[in-house]
Amino acid sequence: MNLAMAERLPPDTLHAEGLAWPLGAPEAQHARQVEGPAPLLGLAAVETRLGAHGFGPFTSSLRAGERVAILGPSGAGKSTLLKLMSGERAARRGELRFDGVPCARWALPALARRRAVLPQSFAVAFGLPVELVVSLGRVARDHDPGQTGIVASALALAQAAHLAGRRFDTLSGGEQARVQLARVFAQVWDEREALVLVDEPLAALDPGLQFELMDALQVFSAERGHALVAVLHDLNQALSGFERLWLMQQGQLIADLPANRHAVGALERLYGIGLRCVDGSDGGFAVITQRCVASNAEVPA
Repeated sequence: MNLAMAERLPPDTLHAEGLAWPLGAPEAQHARQVEGPAPLLGLAAVETRLGAHGFGPFTSSLRAGERVAILGPSGAGKSTLLKLMSGERAARRGELRFDGVPCARWALPALARRRAVLPQSFAVAFGLPVELVVSLGRVARDHDPGQTGIVASALALAQAAHLAGRRFDTLSGGEQARVQLARVFAQVWDEREALVLVDEPLAALDPGLQFELMDALQVFSAERGHALVAVLHDLNQALSGFERLWLMQQGQLIADLPANRHAVGALERLYGIGLRCVDGSDGGFAVITQRCVASNAEVPA
């Protein structure tokens, strides 16, 4: 579907792989479940609850090497979905499969070698050395002769090599975030086709570091065939660095879209804002947020 065709569709339409659905249509959730290699992770009608709030059912999948950004307003359920995918939160209904096997049947050490998680918040109870915090990503391995070198390389990739020798509890929030990212790198450093789940990984970092570390995270995953799933608030990071966008609203996955210009209208409606596209010199584009004049104003095409 070209841009001219997309502009003639109703404003409440989402686009994926040349097809179009109304926002919230069930088919929009499954736009990217096409024939091909078996999925690395599959969710089949997965549901959970937090108090009186229900989340799901979630039905989707991703394959090794794919990059997915989860977007949505605060409280939409983005972190809850990520916790379901990691196994941190148990599903009340439905089934989660990793590499074709129900997650409940995976031995925890085996799963830990193939799945790394960077949560939104993290705490270390004691004043551990930085290198020891990073090496926690390797604890599932009984014999790990390369650990020292991998920890050093992971710190360097996370722009945190200069923090070696420091105590974790003396670091700033941004420095701690980089050390935790290094732990994720170390955990799946020598694996192929693993799953990397990160929740707002760059929120505490300066803009320049955000560019560098997002590039590092994407290249690291691509070189090893890892699937990368990130909860993000930065729309430009999602549009420029990921292939798919999972849009969340009120505990539901309402759409699964390619990360391109056709997704801009859906993002406007999701957040209730206007977005203006600006072309970049590299052939890409960025979006600039604009306040809508009124809540019922028509979103500009």
